[in-house]
Amino acid sequence: MLSAEELERYSRQIPLIGVEGQLRLKGSSILVAGAGGLGSSVLYYLVAMGVGRVIVIDEGLVELSNLQRQILYTVDDLGKPKVVAAYHKLRKLNPNVDIVPVHARITEETIDDYVSKADVVVDALDNWETRFVLDKACWRLGKPLVHAGVGEFYGQLTTIIPGKTPCLRCLFKGVEKAEKKPVIVMGHIPGLIGLLEVNEVVKIVLGIGEPLINKIALFNGKTNSLEIIEIKKFDCQVCLEQ
Repeated sequence: MLSAEELERYSRQIPLIGVEGQLRLKGSSILVAGAGGLGSSVLYYLVAMGVGRVIVIDEGLVELSNLQRQILYTVDDLGKPKVVAAYHKLRKLNPNVDIVPVHARITEETIDDYVSKADVVVDALDNWETRFVLDKACWRLGKPLVHAGVGEFYGQLTTIIPGKTPCLRCLFKGVEKAEKKPVIVMGHIPGLIGLLEVNEVVKIVLGIGEPLINKIALFNGKTNSLEIIEIKKFDCQVCLEQ
């Protein structure tokens, strides 16, 4: 059931999705891997719209260079664990949501426990090595994974469904061998792409619209273009080896 407070809080979206849809959001559990630029906008809007449970995992501390794009934090949070600072901000935004902060590194030994508790997993990470650890766990446990990546004025987005799409490791073979360096990006780009990740989560949880399954969206901020590329079916050897 929705309380009178919840009915008022969500009154601008309930006419679109109905009380049943709002209850589906309330009954869902979302794992957000990463509490940085992408994670900031993903977390803020998932909590605002009334997702029932949000697990956020990140090992980082708030740094001054984060504040250009990581909108959950202020100078008062410098040096604090991101997930702790995010928890306190998000609880004030919507106390109806169960927020589970996990200050830890994502590893193959630990991630399964968190993925198994989620209905949808959101990749809000900034490096491919960790993304592939997350992807492997989602594939093994049969969980939808919403992936996004950003750089400069650009972003990409896709939804991985085990058994229906290639895994992330198949789609982006070889990128884990790329040189590791800080992501150079305009501050607003993670916000834009993070909101598109939220849109994917909503479509999956509510069963509406067309998620980016076997499709990749490529955003160009310089031209304001969003190109959708179809992923051709192919045998995913990495997936078959699971």
